[in-house]
Amino acid sequence: MTADAHVMPTNSVGWRSHGLLLLLALVFADNFVGRQILAVMIEPIKAEFGVGDTAMGLISGLAFAAVYALMGLPAGRLVDRLPRTRLLALSCLLWALATMACGLAGSFLVLAIARMLVAVSESPTTSASLSLIADLYPPHRRSLAISCFTAAPTFSSIIGLSIGAWVVEVYGWRTAFIALGLPALLFAAVMAIVVRDPVRGRWDLSPAPAHAPLLSMGAEARKLWALPAYRCLILAGGLTTLSSYAIGMWNTSFLVRSHGLSLQHAGLLAGVICGTAAGVGGLFSGWLSDRLSRRNPHWQLSIPVLGHLTAITTLSTYLLWPDTLLMTLGSVPIPTAMVWCALYSFFAVWWVAPSYNLVTQLVPSNRRGTAMALQTIVSTLLGVGIGPLVTGLFSDLLQPLFGQQSLRYALLMVSLPVIGSVLLLIRTSTHASRTAYSHAL
Repeated sequence: MTADAHVMPTNSVGWRSHGLLLLLALVFADNFVGRQILAVMIEPIKAEFGVGDTAMGLISGLAFAAVYALMGLPAGRLVDRLPRTRLLALSCLLWALATMACGLAGSFLVLAIARMLVAVSESPTTSASLSLIADLYPPHRRSLAISCFTAAPTFSSIIGLSIGAWVVEVYGWRTAFIALGLPALLFAAVMAIVVRDPVRGRWDLSPAPAHAPLLSMGAEARKLWALPAYRCLILAGGLTTLSSYAIGMWNTSFLVRSHGLSLQHAGLLAGVICGTAAGVGGLFSGWLSDRLSRRNPHWQLSIPVLGHLTAITTLSTYLLWPDTLLMTLGSVPIPTAMVWCALYSFFAVWWVAPSYNLVTQLVPSNRRGTAMALQTIVSTLLGVGIGPLVTGLFSDLLQPLFGQQSLRYALLMVSLPVIGSVLLLIRTSTHASRTAYSHAL
């Protein structure tokens, strides 16, 4: 059975497209909360299992990312060959079971193994979803659609970091894991029973052949990697996620250690302020990219560059800002530094929608799953895997010198790779201008 066995109308964008986009966003949001909620579990898990920051960097990053990266390319191949909605249904079911298993872990080792199983089940999600979105919306409306998809997790961090912090503090981190798995069971049922795949290459000017030759995974990866614009683009995204995932994972602990907040208040501020700002920033950048790119294609890369430069400036200010109080809202103290954190969160996501849209234009429809899988592998290895782990290592190494403030300077150090992202995006622009997108492969 092929992904085109059940098709949707090809001449318009209607409620079916919007409904499937909403479902994809909800699935992605649940997955993302499963990653982000570890940020408010770091302290209680450390206390229960008696481990240090390096070990927590491992469990929150590399244990997940290594398996995710290993499974990413095979998952991308499945996306290109199988019905994507059915594949997502199976992925949601397995993800729910693996996430609940995290809550039942009796040791740190078992928790690490359960996180690896979560990574296996989650590996097709991003590539399958973005492949579907490319067939739901035409290129001139695609950045906003992608930003709606990617903004869902940032808004969901409000749940993961604020409500999640309350659940962890009141009911324990194990209950939080089990509660996270329940919605995924519903998503699996809807994907399996209700949703249908759109036609592949629905909006392409030059659709890919219906029966494209089946290359080996290595050959497919080499062919994609040989495209200079694609290669620079995904490396830029990887360096960006190295910094952003590290900030996202350790920000709650930073507020606890450097600004004296309780775990619940730190999670609430990180979730509500950063999640809202990032969600709005992502939606705005998608809208802005669609609007400006119609006038001049260079905006598809200029918007991410502007976002990076502004983000690294505001992030540095946030991390170095002294422990001063802006106001108290109810019983929640709000440090002055949160103003800069909100600005950082708003601009840090400007690269996502325009970059993902460009990836869908650089490759034909029958290779988008593999292309997005490679992009996700690089971002996951550098972001989810290396970012939190290196931050924990830096924090432990700097502790003799800076004491409780070591995390502040560790986060500052891992923000520097964003400068490399800016340089790679500039090179991407040069290469992309020489590339005939529809004939790249």
